[in-house]
Amino acid sequence: MADMLDELKQVIDSGERAAVATIVRTRGSTPREVGARMIVRVDGAIRGTVGGGCGEADVWSEAMEVIAGGTPRVIEVDLLHDEDAEGGRACGGIMYVFIEPLNS
Repeated sequence: MADMLDELKQVIDSGERAAVATIVRTRGSTPREVGARMIVRVDGAIRGTVGGGCGEADVWSEAMEVIAGGTPRVIEVDLLHDEDAEGGRACGGIMYVFIEPLNS
């Protein structure tokens, strides 16, 4: 957690545009719990995780749009149809993620 806060401070102090994605609600089985965060920098680099896989890729894509547009949003990430490598369901839940811009 301290590393994440240090990274947030560094981004804010540098004036670099970025976004913070925070899981604010979950339903069913999700890879991470409420409060998990991921920082997405303007160059696409990430720090932290909201769960990995396709769901995290969706959050990353939305975060890049938030960085470009400067408008925060809440997105629904549907993990009901994610599958693991053997073809079974990996999660089976839904998570709601608040994405907010930094230095926009």
